[in-house]
Amino acid sequence: MNPPVTAPPSAERADPVLDRLKRLHPRTIDLSLDRTYRLLAALGNPHRRLPPVVHVAGTNGKGSTLAYLRAFLEGAGYRVHAYTSPHLVRFHERIRLAGRLITDDHLVAVLEACEAANAGQPVTFFEATTCTAFLAFAEVPADIVLLEVGLGGRLDSTNVIDRPALTAITGIAFDHMAFLGDRIEAIAAEKAGILKPGIPAVIGPQKFPAALGAIEAIAADIDAPLFRHGREWSVTVSGDGFAVGEAGQSRRFALPRLAGRHQAENAATAIMCLDWLTGFPVPPGTVERGLQAVNWPGRLQRLERGVLAEMLPAGWELWVDAGHNADAAQALAATLADWRDKPLDLVFGMLDDRNPRDFLGLLRVRGGRTVTIADEPRALPPENCRIAAAELGLDLPVADSLADAVAQIAHSAAAPGRILITGSLALVGRALAANATVID
Repeated sequence: MNPPVTAPPSAERADPVLDRLKRLHPRTIDLSLDRTYRLLAALGNPHRRLPPVVHVAGTNGKGSTLAYLRAFLEGAGYRVHAYTSPHLVRFHERIRLAGRLITDDHLVAVLEACEAANAGQPVTFFEATTCTAFLAFAEVPADIVLLEVGLGGRLDSTNVIDRPALTAITGIAFDHMAFLGDRIEAIAAEKAGILKPGIPAVIGPQKFPAALGAIEAIAADIDAPLFRHGREWSVTVSGDGFAVGEAGQSRRFALPRLAGRHQAENAATAIMCLDWLTGFPVPPGTVERGLQAVNWPGRLQRLERGVLAEMLPAGWELWVDAGHNADAAQALAATLADWRDKPLDLVFGMLDDRNPRDFLGLLRVRGGRTVTIADEPRALPPENCRIAAAELGLDLPVADSLADAVAQIAHSAAAPGRILITGSLALVGRALAANATVID
């Protein structure tokens, strides 16, 4: 019998508060900072009592860049708070306090304090939980806060820090167009809303010149100094390493632990953040060690142990990747092009605000299965994914569950191959939960 696929667990004591906060969602989503400022004021403005903040925006790569930066700083002995979203398996993953996931007791306490201060007024889940994170950060001593933007930048709830120590913008691509606009310049302008007068900003590799142009225009208008890939710095990937160029000098590093050649660009962006982050010296060798110690689950991650992984016969590999838009699919395709020793099959699922053709059309795979995302009301019906795949000449029959999909692929193949579960961060979260993978 195949093991059941369960929804991601979270602490039972926190679930009721999280559910109540979700029910306070406004009737329409209007990107605004008004509700965030109101709730923060009711909490005593904890965002004004934080250590220095590094604020990171972008379409893809911002979470990985933050993970590298955290590995470097923690490797140097600094106490690091970190806020990321969304989570994969448990809500706790969003809030790290001085290097550790927030505990159940502390999470419940700050959630309930936030709920009480909000007093039943309309607030989005992300606004409420961002304020919760700020409250937790203000209560626990640390040296620095790493803050990831949720959606956009200018009107994102994280954008209430008036004077961050540093800002960074990773690669910008088309995503969330309903909120950010359907032109790359408009999307970039929203992301660039985190720039602050006089505060240095590290700009990662941009494949759209118009995106960089929009960032530069806003930076010039507010006098924010930029440190741009392609201008002030560069990254070159070759062989088993990558080189970071700056001011006529070059430093070479081994490829990072995280799989995928695009991760070298994320790592290089984090290295440049260190260069422009004053007051946080990092000893020699710390960056090299951090590149190999970094942990960012669900990003082209191989599952070598666990329930799903151990279902597979000898010689098979099981991977997950949380990519969910065309830009992420392009980066994934570049890595998969090097996977030539074994055939590759997908287990695929998406949310209903995505076009599966945009993603699947960029990947070259043998076949696989489509599945729904368990307990996800926004899941795209797997039959829609199957039809989209068929239009591309790809056979992805519908399976009843992740476990069924993995078993069917392995049992129908003549020789061992690789299975990649991808298409949605939510699907990868379900896969990690089904595999009983612990994130700490």
